[in-house]
This record gives sequence, structure tokens and C-alpha cells, in this order.
Amino acid sequence: MATAPEEAENAIGLEEIHTERKESPKGQKTFTVEEAVETIGFGRFHIMLFFIMGSTVVAEAMEIMLIAVVSPLIRCEWQLQDWQVALVTTMVFFGYMVFSIVLGLLADRYGRWKILLLSFLWAAYFSLLTSFAPSYIWFVFLRAMVGGGVSGHAQGLIIKTEFLPTKYRGYMLPLSQVFWLAGSLLIIGLASVVNPTIGWRWLIRIASIPGILLILLFKFIPESARYNVSMGNMGAALATLQRIARMNGAAMPEGLLREPAKERGGRFKDLIHPKYLRTTLQIWIIWLGIAFAYYGVILASAELLERDVVCGSAAPPVQDSGDDSEESHSPCHCHLFGPTAYQTMIISTAGEIARNLSSPPCPPVPYCRQPELTAKVLAVHALLATSGTQAMSPWQRGNRGHCSPVNPLNILGINLLGRRLSLCITMACTALFFLLLNICTSSAGMVGFLFMLRALVSANFNTIYIYTAEVYPTTMRALGMGTSGSLCRVGAMVAPFISQVLMNASFIGALCLFSSVCVVCAISAVTLPIETKGRALQQVK
Repeated sequence: MATAPEEAENAIGLEEIHTERKESPKGQKTFTVEEAVETIGFGRFHIMLFFIMGSTVVAEAMEIMLIAVVSPLIRCEWQLQDWQVALVTTMVFFGYMVFSIVLGLLADRYGRWKILLLSFLWAAYFSLLTSFAPSYIWFVFLRAMVGGGVSGHAQGLIIKTEFLPTKYRGYMLPLSQVFWLAGSLLIIGLASVVNPTIGWRWLIRIASIPGILLILLFKFIPESARYNVSMGNMGAALATLQRIARMNGAAMPEGLLREPAKERGGRFKDLIHPKYLRTTLQIWIIWLGIAFAYYGVILASAELLERDVVCGSAAPPVQDSGDDSEESHSPCHCHLFGPTAYQTMIISTAGEIARNLSSPPCPPVPYCRQPELTAKVLAVHALLATSGTQAMSPWQRGNRGHCSPVNPLNILGINLLGRRLSLCITMACTALFFLLLNICTSSAGMVGFLFMLRALVSANFNTIYIYTAEVYPTTMRALGMGTSGSLCRVGAMVAPFISQVLMNASFIGALCLFSSVCVVCAISAVTLPIETKGRALQQVK
């Protein structure tokens, strides 16, 4: 083991892969964890990791999409107003924002695997408790705690990033988004059967089962070898690399695993170190901008649904019945989903025309008085009324990524043009399509614009997730992802209050604002100081 002082002095940064082995003073060959990952290559282990981590995304998507399919029922059960339904999403954002930083810091200090397992146990526990919530206040609190647990799922992306060879990261990480789509469709399908029969509480309990079962698979996921090396646990790192080599049927590099210089992980001051200060600030700007633009897509979608009735469909004006009852002024308290609504949600999710991110208000009264539009509008608004993760994220999505027809082009751009230029192009196109939304067109044209805009925003998230995971060294990678995810939620919470006022005053003014933000993000992307395409992951600062 390379623990002698004279061998430790030979530790090198991982700015590039060294093909020639450096000889220690004793003549013993050594290799870095980066060289081991590249030598072992892609194989069975990475396929297993891809599907296990993908399954965790399915469970996460089901938890996030729960808000979409239970909102009408809790609104009815507790007679909630619009702001009360919106507060559920806001608190999920708040929980994610706070714990994203905390769990990222802990992951850099105590390990990715431990925090990922903790976050799944946490999310599953509080999700189950949500099904027993006796009141609205308890429901909001427990969903906020679920949001906090879900924020730790980003460690799954980091583990995948740290195990993948360089040339495969740009392909395998974006492909993970298909699991989010599968989870979203699964929970909507379950809701269409469970909600009308045994109720939303049992839906939450059933949706928790996949997350609980997946915990059993965590024994097949090793701790990141890069993390173990950064903590000086060379024996565990070497054992992990040897296990991967056996599964892939590959040979390990010759020599001893070289120990890099020791650095303490999980320190906020590292993010603003002169070497990374500019990168960190520009990444934060991009994350905030993408979140803000994402809400712009949601708000524009809701506004264009109303514009389409007048501009595209030529629907007859709504006659006021003169009914001054409470229900006529608030007709959405107990307007539950029927089969048509669930079908619309499935189509919207599969097409990614509208995505769960924000909490727009209940559909306006004219919709609720037009039976032929009610199911469609309520379903789409319910999709919009969930917290993203990622985003996650979205967010998470972040946000862990989303499936769209632009995805193959996004993958090609990431790998051929690089992360910076690819993100700059998709952000610029996003700015353009925001302006095109002001065109009064047919229903098909409006759907086409929204579809492309949604796909472009998904591509933006794909690229920035990959770039953020690649640009920081192992000792601060989880914290870098955590702070970025937290800033993303800040943008998502602030954007509605800013944009809603402007949208009501001037639709074209709001579109110009969203477009301008995208232009700023495009400039920030292309001027990022580090390009991570083909760049080995750094081990230390």
C-alpha cells in the first residue's frame, strides 16, 4: 500500500489520465483511482448500477408525482383554498432546499452510500406517515420532510458519475431520465385505480412500497472508490475496484493504488476558493435561471390554455348563471378526477408538454363551468401543481432529467460539442421559443411550441446536472451539487411571485423576462472557465 511519506509525495492531480505509470523511489508501479476506472472500462457492474440507481429514480418520481394525483382529494377532504394547496408544494421545495445543502455536506464527509441510504429511509418513513396525516397542517409538515429526504437522492447521480469511465458519462447519465418517466406514468396509473376505490391514503402507502423494497438492493451498491481514496481508506477503495474488475471481466492496472494528498471534504469555503469561485458563481446563476425559466414554461402553459380557448378553439363565451353560491365562486373544491383526467395526465406526462414543478392557482371559473374542458384543464393543472425534483429535480431531477424527443440531440451535443457550448445552444433556443409563444396560433401550433420549449428546458437540466457533477473534485462534489440544487429550489419558489404579477400585467413582457434570463444563462454557460468533456474527474482541489 502506498502509505510511505515518499510515496505520498508522488500523488498527482487528476486533470488528465496518465497513460505512463510513474515509478516510486522503490521502483514500484502505482496507479490512481481514475486510471483504474478507465482501465477496467464499462461492463456488467455499470449496467447493474444503472438499473438499480434508475429504479431509485422511479421511486422518487412516484413520491413527487403524488402531489399531482392527491391534490384534488385533499382539497375536497379539508376544503382547502388555492394558497393552501400551493403551500404544500412550497414546503416540499423548502424541505429540499434546506436539506440539499446539509446532506451534500454530510456526503462529502461521511460517504455517498450512507447518505443515499439515509435519504431513502427518511423519505419512505415520512411518506408512510403522510398517509396517516390527521389534518392539513400535519400533511404539509410531513410532505416537507419527504422533500428533505428526496434531496439526498442526488447522491445516486454522484455515485454513477464517479464509477463511470470518462467517455461513457455523457451517454449514460442523460439516459437515466427514462426512469423518471416510468415512475410518473406508474403513479398516475395507480392513482386512476386506487383513488376512486380505496382512497388517497392507500395510494401513498402503495407508492412507498418500491422505495422500501429498493433499500434491500443497496447491499449491491458499493461506496464510491473515489470517496474512499479521498478519505484515505485505500483498502476499501482497492477492494471495490477489484470487485468491479471481476464483474466486468477486466484486469486491474499493475502496481499499487496511489494515495492522493489529504484534503478535508465538505467545506463551504472550498466552493469559493479562487480556483472555483468563478465556476461556482456562474453555475449558481445557471441553476437559478433554469429554475426560473422552468416556471416560465409552466406559467405560460397555463396562460396559453386560456388563450387557446379564445384564439384557437373559438369557444363560445361563458354565460353567468347568476348563482352566487360558495361553490360557484370556488368550483374546484370537490372536482375530482375521472378517467378522462387521468388519461390526459398520462398523455401530458408522456409527451412532457407540461411537467410537475409549480403550484399555479386553481383553474379559472370559466373552465370549471365548461364540462368539456374541465377534465383536461384540471389534469394539466394538477401535473403543474407538483414539486419537481429534479427536479429535480426536476428537478432532480433534479431533477434528475426528463425524457423528450430532443434528448438524442442533447446527448450528441454534450459529447460532440462539449457541455458548455451545448448548454449555451439549448438555452439560446429556449429564449427564442419563449418569444414565439406570443404568436396567436392554432391548438396544434401552441402544443408544438410548448412541446419544444419543454424539451429544451429538459435538455438544459440534463447538461447542467452532468456539468456540475463533473466539474468539482471528489472532496466537494456532493456539496457542490447540494448547493446548486438548493439554489434551484430558491429560483422555483421566487419565480411565481415575480412572474405572476408581470404575467397578469403584460404577457409579452413576462415572456421577454423569461427570454432575457435564458440569454444570461447562455452567456454564463459559454463563458464557464472549465470544459468537462473528456476531462477526468478530479480527486482533490
